[in-house]
Amino acid sequence: MTAKTKFMRLESEIERYRNDSCWIRASELARQLSSKSSELEYYEQFTLAESHLEEYLKENPPIEKNSSKARAHLADAEKQLTLVGRAKNKLSLDANLLLAKINYCQGQYEAALDLFDERVNLDGLATKEFATTRQLQIVAESFAIKGMCIEKVGPSSTSKFRVAEQEEKIISCYEKAGDLALLYLQERDRTGSSSSSGVSPSPTPSNPQEDSLGMILETALQQSPILYIKRGNLEKGVNRFRDLLRVVESRFTQGLRQTLARQLAEVLLRGMCENSYIPIGAVLKPTTLSTNSLQPRKYSGDRQFVPKDENEEALLLLLIAEAIATREAVLNRTEEHDEARLHSFMNTTAVFDLLAVALVKRAQFNKLSESFERAMRFSFEEFHIWHQFANSLICAGKYSRALLVLKECSRLKPQNCTVLLQGAKLCYEYLHQYMEGILLSEQALKCLTDDHPLCARVHVSLGIGYSLAAMEMRLQVDRQDYNKKSLSAFTRAHMYDPSDYLALFHLALQLAIHRQINDAIKNVRLALRYRNDHIHSLHLLVLLLTAQKQFDEAISLLNAALEEYPENLSLMLTKSRLEEILYGPEQALATCKHMLQLWKELYEVDTEEAVTDVRSTRRPTATDRTQFDRRSFAQLQLSELNERDTGSLRAESIAASRVEQTMSEVASSLNSTFQPRPGSQQTWLLQAQIWLHLAELYLTLDKMSEAEACVVETSAIFPLSHQVAFMKGRVLEHKLKYNEAKLCYEDAISINPGHTKSLQHLGMVLHQLENDKMAEKILMDAVNTDPVSHESWYLLGLVLETLDQDDAATDCHTTALELEASSPTVPFTVIPRLMQ
Repeated sequence: MTAKTKFMRLESEIERYRNDSCWIRASELARQLSSKSSELEYYEQFTLAESHLEEYLKENPPIEKNSSKARAHLADAEKQLTLVGRAKNKLSLDANLLLAKINYCQGQYEAALDLFDERVNLDGLATKEFATTRQLQIVAESFAIKGMCIEKVGPSSTSKFRVAEQEEKIISCYEKAGDLALLYLQERDRTGSSSSSGVSPSPTPSNPQEDSLGMILETALQQSPILYIKRGNLEKGVNRFRDLLRVVESRFTQGLRQTLARQLAEVLLRGMCENSYIPIGAVLKPTTLSTNSLQPRKYSGDRQFVPKDENEEALLLLLIAEAIATREAVLNRTEEHDEARLHSFMNTTAVFDLLAVALVKRAQFNKLSESFERAMRFSFEEFHIWHQFANSLICAGKYSRALLVLKECSRLKPQNCTVLLQGAKLCYEYLHQYMEGILLSEQALKCLTDDHPLCARVHVSLGIGYSLAAMEMRLQVDRQDYNKKSLSAFTRAHMYDPSDYLALFHLALQLAIHRQINDAIKNVRLALRYRNDHIHSLHLLVLLLTAQKQFDEAISLLNAALEEYPENLSLMLTKSRLEEILYGPEQALATCKHMLQLWKELYEVDTEEAVTDVRSTRRPTATDRTQFDRRSFAQLQLSELNERDTGSLRAESIAASRVEQTMSEVASSLNSTFQPRPGSQQTWLLQAQIWLHLAELYLTLDKMSEAEACVVETSAIFPLSHQVAFMKGRVLEHKLKYNEAKLCYEDAISINPGHTKSLQHLGMVLHQLENDKMAEKILMDAVNTDPVSHESWYLLGLVLETLDQDDAATDCHTTALELEASSPTVPFTVIPRLMQ
């Protein structure tokens, strides 16, 4: 009795360690069994052989290249399991199933199938109860192995019916293996990883690797839906994925659920469209429960969220996968966790890449940037995630943060000049940190050799930085120095890539700004030869033709460009200016009214949808992507329209926009009657620019009430704008109310000291008020702000005449005539400095 009791205790302990996959401990206990009884001898041999097999598979996955190694290392285990399997005892079933597993590892697929067919009724095991969770796992693996062996052996005939029959068998084996595997994990979770005999769980902490299913079962689980899809049965494949994901979650299924969710999301994003989408509602309807008790438990109930289309379902799956990936990420950076951390990171990266695809399709860049921000906790020194984070921040309009992230990307990969160019672009186009952009461009240039394909674009970036920085310089010497550097950089860019239209365009623009009109026309025509649809080159050529007073050719080219880009408001505004000169303000007024109608058609829908988004949690529609594209288009045109009338883009203009924004925020916080319009403020700024131009046209026609109405409309949108204050001053000046006009111009200059038009008109108002000394000072500031503005020189000459400074006045008038001869109808500075 004592020996029997001791055996039962040892057997219980061994079974507990087998269920917990603690093979070393199970082997140690098995060696304590005495050899007095043949049953005990079989039990010892079986446990040692099983432990040896499982320990071997931890280091050597069962793949074809390891077959010869398996034959050498598993020979003893094979002999032991053969002896146990032929004996008639309670271990025979498990021994034969493990023997088939060894044959599979050794590449002996037909021998494994023979074992399943001759010694084991495998199909009958799918419905029986099992004594332990370990036996359930072995049977699940056996179904998976049988399916893999059938797949390896191939069909016995080329008949399509035989092939289809074999494919059905393989899928059936994989489905049974998957169901039993999930049931096994649920049982392990329910019993606390202890044996079914009721023994308390081991105090020894389990290895995280032993909480996974293993390569064989994971392959079977993932292959069953994939095989359906490969056979062309997309509906069954998708429904199988959904069925697996509906299984009640356990602590052992986290990684598996993440993989399945990612795979199904990938199928939905890449293999389905709106017309081929299979609704999920039918899958979630209550079905008759199977009499098979060996099915994994699944979630059921009526109060469940059901996605309505493929985008919603894919996004839901990816958010689930992201939540699991973020929670289960391996953070330990010690050497022994390197492999696990790399595996976890690769799976997580795949999830985030798909999430980027799903959210970008819906233009949900804020959500995407938030997801990547959560990924930062396990993305130390990982360039790909950091770069994706930067891109999402750029698309979300968070440019300052994006620049910081791009600098970190540059630190991770110092030789990657692309991220440096991205950072420079942000500095130039959004942050107005021109010197910082120049430093990034110079850093990018140091990374490249002379034969690198990006050399030309890096020099273009450098030239843009020098050109924009020149406009910030107050001293003429510094301004000329930076302009010279800019011209040199664009010239070198053209030398590195003679067919680069962008280098030629910027070279032409730089020459145009400095009134080298003939050379500018030559280069812009060459740019159009390499890319004839480049809208900014077309626009620049129109302005160059107006500078040469070739108005007919300019209007013809402008009409041709508008046929190609009929919705471009910047081109239309230039057309209105040309029509005012050629045909009179009435026709220009008609064009301007058409611009307002076009703005309404293009952008008012976007604004209304923005209001709807704020007031309700509507489901995104298929137009979200289109609306985002329109907002991007509006932003692009804004860069052309902004500061159109100043003739300058100096730092004061940048500071002005920040002052206006701050004043608007303060006004809103003080419960002022002014509240910002809903939707994109950039879109509203476009409309404000159109109203201001309308007001100018009405003033030309001497229609004061209409001009005042336009100013009122603009003031309702941006009451604290310096351009609104300037236009109010224009109306008052037209009414000969010089003192009131003077106050408006002073308000505009206090917000934007570099607004050339305000300086010019303030100077003339002071001149009308007979304060010529102060008018001289103001007009000198206007000349210093924009030295190539012929209006400023002309007005300064008039004031100097009044002050009896005839020589100085003559010089001013001469300079004005020289500049006027090469001045375009619209300032060249309306053409944006873009890096792409």
